[in-house]
Amino acid sequence: MTSRNRAAALSCVIGAAVLLSCGNVDGPRESSQVVVYTSVDRVFSEPVLQEAARRLGLKVIGVYDTEETKSTGLVNRLLARRDNPDGDIFWSGDPGRAALLKEKGVTAQYRSPAATGIPAAYTDPEHHWIGFSARARVLLINNESVPPDEGPKGLIDLTDPKWKGRVAMANPLFGTTSYHVAALFEAWGEEKAWQWLRDLKANGVQIAASNGEVKRHVASGQATVGLTDTDDASEAIKDGQPVRAVFLDQEREGGAPLGTLVMPNTLSLIRNGPNPEGAKKVFDFLLSPDVQAMLANSCAQTPLSPGVEAQSGVLSVASVVPMNVNYARVAERLDAILPEL
Repeated sequence: MTSRNRAAALSCVIGAAVLLSCGNVDGPRESSQVVVYTSVDRVFSEPVLQEAARRLGLKVIGVYDTEETKSTGLVNRLLARRDNPDGDIFWSGDPGRAALLKEKGVTAQYRSPAATGIPAAYTDPEHHWIGFSARARVLLINNESVPPDEGPKGLIDLTDPKWKGRVAMANPLFGTTSYHVAALFEAWGEEKAWQWLRDLKANGVQIAASNGEVKRHVASGQATVGLTDTDDASEAIKDGQPVRAVFLDQEREGGAPLGTLVMPNTLSLIRNGPNPEGAKKVFDFLLSPDVQAMLANSCAQTPLSPGVEAQSGVLSVASVVPMNVNYARVAERLDAILPEL
């Protein structure tokens, strides 16, 4: 069986599994019921949906992914039910899947009045999805090993022999690290991106199981520098670990800086969903400053709307130079490079 056929078979299995694991929303629908598909961890998303129900006087039902299927199962279910949707909103932990569902005709245009102030870089120009709270890629640096202003500032720095055996990153086959690598292929081109990966390997990069494990490596001194996300970095800082976070590639070198990858949560309205009016009310609430503050304080997601207050230690991307990325193309690029990765 070819790798393409194996992937297709696995996709079918995952789609079937998620139908069994996510709960049944078929059958008669109440007019006040809104169904939200979400790939955001249930421990963080469920309290937000419960608060939406309380404030809006609606019955808000979450359809969650599982650790085994990640968000692939949810996307497959939405694709399978494209002509007979049982959900009203898709809340994704990244914009790549929202862009895919737009391309497949699953989502509808909606220009939410609650989106005012969210930067255009984090919105679909045709209003099929809108970003609201985000993670960004950062370097986490051990303060006890690296004095201020002496640490690396960008991705190329990590291949310097000075940092040989001292850099940690999560497995690039999974999670935000895989998406980040795909974004580099899109920004740099294949030759430079593959060379960077080869140089990292030659420089003795430590491959960790997850971004959280990278955080622990750096905090303990097992690694000096780690490539991770703002939520893990914020958690380490709030816990009083001897670390600091540096946003990637913010300095200009012969042109515009590369910038750091910012990955917002996104909301999409499902086309021909059962309760479009109720869905718009929940959609607007989920974009609100109150929800962005909830996510900042529960899981260190950085708010994208101006003026949202969060607990001390939550990193902000308000003044960060972001990578200029097409989220849909990055998702396609990831599929293309994954076998070689």
